[in-house]
Amino acid sequence: MKDMNKKIYLGSDHAGFDLKTKIMGYLKKEGYEVCDCGNTVYDASDDYIEFAKKVSTEVVKHNSMGILICGTGSGMCITANKIKGIRAVNTDNVEIAKLTRQHNDSNILCLAGRFIDSKKAKEVVKAWLETEFSNMENHIRRIKKISGIENS
Repeated sequence: MKDMNKKIYLGSDHAGFDLKTKIMGYLKKEGYEVCDCGNTVYDASDDYIEFAKKVSTEVVKHNSMGILICGTGSGMCITANKIKGIRAVNTDNVEIAKLTRQHNDSNILCLAGRFIDSKKAKEVVKAWLETEFSNMENHIRRIKKISGIENS
């Protein structure tokens, strides 16, 4: 896998808890340093918002990467993208995961805990983490425009 010097921040609500546990084990086995930002216990009444905010804040603070998992991945993605500096994506597709890194320099991957099995999720996570940003001028220009919206 790519830059193992970066800590990977993980977060999930109850709907993503089982998958988060499996992804965390996988990442540790692959040699990544992992920080579990919660929930650290299964709680059927928890809300994804607090975990998305915590992971997103840590990703920005440490210029790192994060993985968020809820039922559909959508709530986590919407919440994460409210944090300045976050470019969160929600996908269960290996090729799209790669393209979000190459073109958008995505820094948070959101997964649908109720709709993706752990084998497929690990494939998506691996592809996403191993893919570098292209640094192509057109992609840099677009990311700057996105950042401009955050600052307006």
